Amino acid sequence: MRTQIVQNMIEALEPAAIEHGFELVDVELAGATRSPLIRVYLDRTGGLTLDEIAAANTWVDAVIEELDPIKGSYVLEVSSPGIDRPLRTLEHFARFLGETVHIVTTPQEGNGNRSKWTGKLVGVEDDFVLIEVDDTTCHFGIADIKKAHLKGAVDFTKSASKFSNNEEV
Repeated sequence: MRTQIVQNMIEALEPAAIEHGFELVDVELAGATRSPLIRVYLDRTGGLTLDEIAAANTWVDAVIEELDPIKGSYVLEVSSPGIDRPLRTLEHFARFLGETVHIVTTPQEGNGNRSKWTGKLVGVEDDFVLIEVDDTTCHFGIADIKKAHLKGAVDFTKSASKFSNNEEV
């Protein structure tokens, strides 16, 4: 359920990302009509350094300039996916089984036209994503998912334990 502009950018950027050793996680178009924001999320095994993101900005900008999806000026942001990593493909969902996800869908009939869901990602079957919400397994067609991301969590007990012996910071 992506706009055609975003889908065109994904199709143009995906082969370039692979060529440069990256995974294209997602592309977002946000902000005002006069100066929209194009946000490109990249990743690679082992994560990204700031230098790698800065270098990627050059080829991402070149691909988008050649495609020319937006008339006029725009702001380009190239980023790692972060703790609330976007999920776009069935492969993304399959990789993060067992994690908590937040999904926005087209309104789901039979569920009060509900469109926002948070639950445990329990499976991927055919073209469906399965999440457990309130002890019920819900099935969502990948085509019905407008937006999805991991629901990041930070365990502060692990980092706090290193200071438990009254050590100076």
